[in-house]
Amino acid sequence: MKKLHWQDEWHILLTAVMFFTRIPIGKIPYSQELLHRSRKYFPLIGYVVAAASVCACFLSLKVWPPLLSVLLSCVVSILLTGGFHEDGWIDSCDSFGGGWTPEKILTIMKDSRIGSYGTIGFFFLVSLKIASLYAILGLSRGLFLFAVLGAHTTSRFMASCVAQNYDYVRDIDSSKSKPIASAKLAVTEMLVSFAITLLPYLVLSNGKSVLLLLVNVPFVAYLAEYFKKHIGGYTGDCLGAVQQFSEVVFYLSVLALWKYI
Repeated sequence: MKKLHWQDEWHILLTAVMFFTRIPIGKIPYSQELLHRSRKYFPLIGYVVAAASVCACFLSLKVWPPLLSVLLSCVVSILLTGGFHEDGWIDSCDSFGGGWTPEKILTIMKDSRIGSYGTIGFFFLVSLKIASLYAILGLSRGLFLFAVLGAHTTSRFMASCVAQNYDYVRDIDSSKSKPIASAKLAVTEMLVSFAITLLPYLVLSNGKSVLLLLVNVPFVAYLAEYFKKHIGGYTGDCLGAVQQFSEVVFYLSVLALWKYI
């Protein structure tokens, strides 16, 4: 891995925005190295998506009731990313639900059609998001802001950690995820990513916020180990599933901790 100059950092960030959102950024220098390095900015993309989602909700509240506003905020987040991570969740539900061998699981995962497992999984995923966010908004707008920011940044960092610590199981030479899967980030780059992730927790600055991060880890670790057990590692769709799973766990954890602690 060649050493990049500090001037390249802006291009690395824009590459992350280009790859993980639908935001138009114009022409920028592109290379597989830039795309690989852009993984450290996964959590920063979370801020962009979360900010758009929160703004959509708060602006909608001036016109429509809370439940509809929460639904619109979820729509905005999906539109902003092109359903990138939701698609990974759907494909993972279909493949692990319908496949019994690693080969069959990976074959189903490549199929662009949506099956019954994916449909059911997506329904419950979105339902849990809307229901939990609606409940959080009912507690306070400040908590809603923190929950959305924390969920989007933490979940993306968790997905990055899975990519950092597990093996990619497809033929990376023919995969669109090759630049991300073919090499690991340096420790300093992961620390930068972690520092970006911690910002919402520092703003809240209480013991509950620390627990939210700690609670997320075992759930994501279990999912990653589940993938490893059945296919030997992860795929790009698995990372999308990790992000969505971690996001929902975060919302549910916020509700549980603010009710019982």
